[in-house]
Amino acid sequence: MVSDSKGCDNRNHTRIRVLTYLMFFMFAMTSDAVGVIIPELISQFGLSMSQASAFHYMPMIFIAISGLFLGFLADRIGRKLTILLGLLLFALACFMFALGESFYYFLFLLAFVGTAIGVFKTGALGLIGDISASSKQHSRTMNTVEGFFGVGAMIGPAIVSYLLISGVSWKYLYFGAGCFCLVLCWLAFRADYPQIKRSSTDAINLASTFRMMKNPYALGFSLAIGLYVATEVAIYVWMPTLLQSYQGDYTTLAAYALTIFFTLRAAGRFLGGWVLDRFPWQQVMFWFSFAISACYLGSMIYGIEAAVVLLPLSGLFMSMMYPTLNSKGISCFPVDQHGSVAGVILFFTAVSAAAGPLLMGLVGDIFGHVKYGFYLATGFAILLCLLSGFNLAKDPARHLLALDVH
Repeated sequence: MVSDSKGCDNRNHTRIRVLTYLMFFMFAMTSDAVGVIIPELISQFGLSMSQASAFHYMPMIFIAISGLFLGFLADRIGRKLTILLGLLLFALACFMFALGESFYYFLFLLAFVGTAIGVFKTGALGLIGDISASSKQHSRTMNTVEGFFGVGAMIGPAIVSYLLISGVSWKYLYFGAGCFCLVLCWLAFRADYPQIKRSSTDAINLASTFRMMKNPYALGFSLAIGLYVATEVAIYVWMPTLLQSYQGDYTTLAAYALTIFFTLRAAGRFLGGWVLDRFPWQQVMFWFSFAISACYLGSMIYGIEAAVVLLPLSGLFMSMMYPTLNSKGISCFPVDQHGSVAGVILFFTAVSAAAGPLLMGLVGDIFGHVKYGFYLATGFAILLCLLSGFNLAKDPARHLLALDVH
């Protein structure tokens, strides 16, 4: 009987993992296709680059707001209801793209999409903690989840490109995502979720989330993730602009630089579990962040000829940074607080994803070239490396992660 019960739990956990992988895959398909959609919007509506960039930062802003103000729902009403609510809102927003043609209408829907993502993503991140027996297993699962995100980040832009070449509106990407989301809703409804084990009798509400904002471990990991995200987003938002005038010996490499970056990032995440089983995560974070900063420094010192190779290569070293830092930050807290802390970390993630490219654009405008924005991103990469070095030397979260509170 015990063996049958464990087998049933394992099957349920496998279904939940697959559901989580597919949710992140779908999220990436829409969010990372924005870079391909923006030129079409500029042409269709006669927008400036700064106006069109709202298509990137609008959902990010509302993911941040949703994560901060609604993240506690995953702990209060449960993972299942939170995920279903977020997925249904996401599907509704996607289908509504077919009903309008105004740029500002689309921005409103992207705010809706960002809110929905913030809801179901915090629910999914909390769920990963429920089915993980240790912080190491949590990190392995997070790397696989982000690997599926990386695959979605490649497929979404490819779909939009195919639609546009075929003379079909980019809005069909959202229609397809809405249909896919309804399938996920059915799978989420049918899944059996583990019970959340309460470690405290404290009320779970918005006030508890704001108390989490004062926690040094939540803030420390959020700072590290914020620096990482600003470093990563610089690549897929501004690298195509940096390389667009390149006429050297590696023009083919420059043309596919972003695809190479996404491919290396996704491949590295699927290898994350293997790497973390063999090396301490503190060492992995330091040496990978060191390699990222070296790629940026080499690109800035030796110019665009080096950037063509080094910036896409940085995707391999970036691959494990976000999922591992996210996992360790969440794992510092009891399972019944995972939704709240995931919301706090998601807030800083989305703010950084919105603010980083904006600051780079401003610096580039001030000094007259996008390469000056990459000097700023190089600073982010170096700060991340220094913070990772501090973590390697002091390991301030060691006592919390050793508790294995999953």
